[in-house]
Amino acid sequence: MSHKTQEPVITKISDLPLEEARWVTLKKIDYVDQVGKARSWEVAQRKTRGKSGVDAVAMGNILLHPSRPASTLLVIQYRPPLDSYTVEWPAGLIDAEETAEQAAVREFKEETGYDCVVKSVSPAQSADPGMTNANMQLVMVEVQLGEGDEEPEQRLEDGEHIQRVIVPIAELYERLVEYSKQERMVVAAKLFHFAAGMEFARTQTYFK
Repeated sequence: MSHKTQEPVITKISDLPLEEARWVTLKKIDYVDQVGKARSWEVAQRKTRGKSGVDAVAMGNILLHPSRPASTLLVIQYRPPLDSYTVEWPAGLIDAEETAEQAAVREFKEETGYDCVVKSVSPAQSADPGMTNANMQLVMVEVQLGEGDEEPEQRLEDGEHIQRVIVPIAELYERLVEYSKQERMVVAAKLFHFAAGMEFARTQTYFK
């Protein structure tokens, strides 16, 4: 992560003409519902979807170290739509000719510096179905660390400022709750849902 000299500051919010939008656009959907009534819906659509038919990947990850507990690597970055820092798993858009697996390995290397091995790939998932057609796949990856390994250098693009945090899996839910209490800090839903599911399974009796 590059050296931070100041906190991000939003200087202006203005309407974006559709012809100037590079990454997203707005559409109006006219449809007929289940009882025959004509309705309409406003939707935001990505303009970057490639051959895979999926917009993005998030990399759920497990870091395995010979003498430390199994952990996961989180990234913290400023997100202008929220004017806050988000706590997330590494993630990124799938390039036009990529598969989800290829994008996961590439993006994980760029954002974290680590090489990873893909363990599983989810079906396509809706990101926010009431607002957008954007979708994603969750790719679970594994990183094998050596005893003397140092933190590798990230390969960030211009404008990316990403802090890496390694958290033991056993502490993930508690740490995310603590992050959510901090000012100007938001935990990404997909990450919190994963941690909350693990905590629910651990503390409830339904699965015992």
